[in-house]
Amino acid sequence: MPSFVKFWGTRGSIPTPGHRTRRYGGNTSCVELRVDDTLFICDGGTGLRELGVALESRRDPVTAHLLFSHTHWDHIQGFPFFTPAYSPSSTLHVYDVRKDDNRIERLLLGQMQSEYFPVSFGALGASIRFSNLDRGEKTIEGVRVSHLEQRHPGTSFAYSFEKGGQKIVYATDSELDLRIRNREEADGDPDRLRLLPDDIVRLVADADLLIADGQYTDAEYPRKVGWGHSRASTVVDLAVQAQVKQLAIFHHDPMHDDEQVDEQLEHCRRRAASLGSPVVVFGAREGVELKL
Repeated sequence: MPSFVKFWGTRGSIPTPGHRTRRYGGNTSCVELRVDDTLFICDGGTGLRELGVALESRRDPVTAHLLFSHTHWDHIQGFPFFTPAYSPSSTLHVYDVRKDDNRIERLLLGQMQSEYFPVSFGALGASIRFSNLDRGEKTIEGVRVSHLEQRHPGTSFAYSFEKGGQKIVYATDSELDLRIRNREEADGDPDRLRLLPDDIVRLVADADLLIADGQYTDAEYPRKVGWGHSRASTVVDLAVQAQVKQLAIFHHDPMHDDEQVDEQLEHCRRRAASLGSPVVVFGAREGVELKL
C-alpha cells in the first residue's frame, strides 16, 4: 500500500508558537495519513487548520476519515477552523470508538456552542457523518483500522492502520510507564528493557511507523506521574519489543524548546542502540512528509 504521512501538529497540551519551537513546531496534534487514495486524519489539534488550508488550495472535493485519540482541548480545538468542514463539497466521516459512546460527536458539537465559539456546528456546510469502530476494528476503504484503550486521564485510544502488509500506528497521550511489567528491575537498571503489556505490544508489533507520545524526559517523569504521558525512553522500549522499523517521538512538551527536544532524541537513539535495536528514532516535526 503506498502510504504518505505528514505532520501538521506535533506539540502537546497547548500551542507554542515562537522562535524556540520553530523546528519541531508549535501546533498541537494533527497527522495526515494517506493510504492509496484514502485520507485519514488523526486528531484535530491546531495543526488541523493548516491541513484544511492545504486541502482547500487543491480545489478538489475533500473526503476524509477523522479519528481522535481523545477529546482534550489540544486534540479537538482545530476542528472549528478546518475549512473543508464549511464546504458543501466535503464529506467528513468522524468516528467514535464504541457503538454506545458518542463522546467525539458530543464534544465537537459542544465546543462550537456560542459560549465557546461564534459559529455554530449547524452552520457547517460539509456532509458530516458520525460512525464508530464498534468491535475493536473496522475496514475503511480496504484499510483495517484497529484501536486500543490507553492509560490517560479521561481515556485515550491508539489506532493501527494496516493494508497490504504495511502498518502504521498512531499512539499519543498514553502513560506507558504506569503499565511497565518489570518496574523495579527496569528503574534499578537503566540498561534493562522495560517490558510493556502484551496488548500494546501486539497493536504495535512490526509497525513500519509508530507515532507515539514521548513527552517527558527520565528526569521529569517522577514529578508528572498520573498526568497521562510517557517517558520518551519507555516509548523506545516499546518499539524495541514490538520490532518497530521507525519511531516518531510525538506530543513534544510545551516547555521544551528545539534544543531540548534534540537532546531527548539523542538519549532515545542511544537507548535503542544499547538495547541492540536497529529501530530508526526521530522527532516528529511539523511539515515533515514521509513516504512509506
